[in-house]
Amino acid sequence: MVNNYKIGIIGKQDAILPYRIIGFDLFPVLTPEEANKTIDQLSEENYGIVFITEEIAQAIPDTIREYDTKVTPAIILLPTHEKNLGIGLQRIRENVEKAVGADIL
Repeated sequence: MVNNYKIGIIGKQDAILPYRIIGFDLFPVLTPEEANKTIDQLSEENYGIVFITEEIAQAIPDTIREYDTKVTPAIILLPTHEKNLGIGLQRIRENVEKAVGADIL
């Protein structure tokens, strides 16, 4: 059986709107509470990947850590046009190091 996962993106409306062009489902949020609720909802609705802006992710670190232990959805942090906090790249670096045993980035 093939599972057709969906891709969503969570963040402020102006930061995520361009992703509609490439087919992502958009979920604009303004508060950490809205972000938590949205992530929980998407995890129940067959979303395999959920992109979340770094700014929103920084406000919900416990939720991000909770989903790090689950297979789906994969939570991927994205910088925005407003600012790059560097936490998305740091997460990638940590995951690669965990997988291969060394920081190769």
